[in-house]
Amino acid sequence: MLGDAAIQMPSDLRPHTSSFELDTSTQDATRKRKDITRLTVNIPSSYRPQVEAAPHPPSRWRTPEFIAYYVIFCAVVPVMVWIPVTLSSTSHPNYPLYNRRLSSGWLFGRKVDNSDNQYRAFRGNIPALILLVGAFIGIKYIYHRISRRTSFSRPKDNLHLIPFLLGFIFLMQIGLHGTSSLKIFIILSVNYILAKIFRGSLLGPLFTWMFNAAVLFANEKNEGYKFASIHSSLEFMDSIPGIYPRWHVSFNITMLRLVSFNMDYYWACKGAGPLDTGSVLTEKQRCITSHPLGAYSYKNYIAYVLYPPLYIAGPIVTFNDFIWQLSRPKNVSLRSTMGYLLRFLACFLTLEFILHFMYVVAIKDTKAWAGASAAELCMIGFWNLIVVWLKLLVPWRFFRLWALVDEIDPPENMVRCMANNYSTLGFWRSWHRSYNLWIVRYIYIPLGGTQSVAFTSVLIFSFVALWHDLSFRLLAWGWLVSLFILPELAARYVLHPDNFGDRAWYRHVCAIGAVFNILMMMSANLVGFVIGTEGISYMLHQLIGSWEGVRFLVFVCACLFVAAQIMFEYREEELRRGIVRRC
Repeated sequence: MLGDAAIQMPSDLRPHTSSFELDTSTQDATRKRKDITRLTVNIPSSYRPQVEAAPHPPSRWRTPEFIAYYVIFCAVVPVMVWIPVTLSSTSHPNYPLYNRRLSSGWLFGRKVDNSDNQYRAFRGNIPALILLVGAFIGIKYIYHRISRRTSFSRPKDNLHLIPFLLGFIFLMQIGLHGTSSLKIFIILSVNYILAKIFRGSLLGPLFTWMFNAAVLFANEKNEGYKFASIHSSLEFMDSIPGIYPRWHVSFNITMLRLVSFNMDYYWACKGAGPLDTGSVLTEKQRCITSHPLGAYSYKNYIAYVLYPPLYIAGPIVTFNDFIWQLSRPKNVSLRSTMGYLLRFLACFLTLEFILHFMYVVAIKDTKAWAGASAAELCMIGFWNLIVVWLKLLVPWRFFRLWALVDEIDPPENMVRCMANNYSTLGFWRSWHRSYNLWIVRYIYIPLGGTQSVAFTSVLIFSFVALWHDLSFRLLAWGWLVSLFILPELAARYVLHPDNFGDRAWYRHVCAIGAVFNILMMMSANLVGFVIGTEGISYMLHQLIGSWEGVRFLVFVCACLFVAAQIMFEYREEELRRGIVRRC
């Protein structure tokens, strides 16, 4: 039940067995990379020396074919930047339509497009979050020094930090949610009781899923509940909301941890999974190796579910993994943490530059695209998707950085740039990776994995859509993604790399398939997260409703063909360096 699930990537040029899961081998990538693969996000256990030592096709980077691609790349990319910058000019006729949504900026005297609610909430609270991180680190240091002085022996693990975590959690919950923190602890306690009552019974997973689904629906319908609705005498408790009273909005993340604890405890009671041999565990082994039943205690449960660095937005780490990292601490080096800090700052500044020079979010929100050409409409959509990627990447990396400082190493959520994807399945492995791993462990494999790929995919993406938001727009997105997976699966079956991978034409046919994949993925994500079904209908009408639009679409397909070839070769270069990814 907990084994690997194999599913092939249709447009993958490599003739190996792939997996629905992200790769987690037993080797660590410890060697320094000095070529283009330095841009690849490092994931623990992604380096395989046997792959690096194996024969590989010769590099194409300096061939005439790729030199032609570089010329096209250097000509097209600046235009892709220039178009949205021009649309964001104060002299543009549509500027007055969205000007009211812009705010005062801090770069070069320009205004900033801070109109995205989700990112604005994070951006405006960065100083407070930095103070929170500082308080966490400072109090932890004091607690650690006191515990070492009062202890007769030096602790060999970090489980002695659980009391500190519980104390900080209590203060943080009161500060964030005020009296609503009582509601959170009630929900958490009921979920814990369900796990302990049913233990290894099949009723445990059933009631766990039913309870958590009911909580999500009830949270949405009742908007976090009001004490006054219980009894008028409790109305005064509603007047102490905390800094972030809308606790139910981010509870979706917490719900994943509730399911993780109950399911991990269920499998521990059943004796499923490998036995602990006492050796160092890899990232994957930490997730599937159960603890002694005593480790599934209420204090460990609360420390895990409400763990401060990951509580607000993730990344998601399983209960088993979290406790293993406390009981057998990882050595997170200062150098790697500082390197990750620099990556975070680079991403943050990139997003700031985009928001100061491309007001595409405001243009999208006000539909200020009257008179826009097909190229301009596509660039508005494309850069909105880049903003969506970055606005999620920046907070996730901030909170992961906080966890790394605390010597907890959660999964990296974004391991590919949004524009560096050509496979639908590969895209979802690299986008919100920790969520993907959670889905694989707690939904995909229990439902049978590859035994019913189409049905499982529809069910999973429907769950993902409703988990994000109970709206038809996201449900339509989930169904579109499920539909767009099918051509990829069919292409992989008909043109399997084991049979055709050595043919000269195979790479180019795969690139053509990648073009359609990219177009479909962009369409689905524009529907789900940017302009909705109405906006995508307007964009498609502009693209295929005129000869100008059709000509531009053909040009886009040619550019995407070039991009796909570069993406293929980049992944081949990773393999030459022993870096194995499934995305």
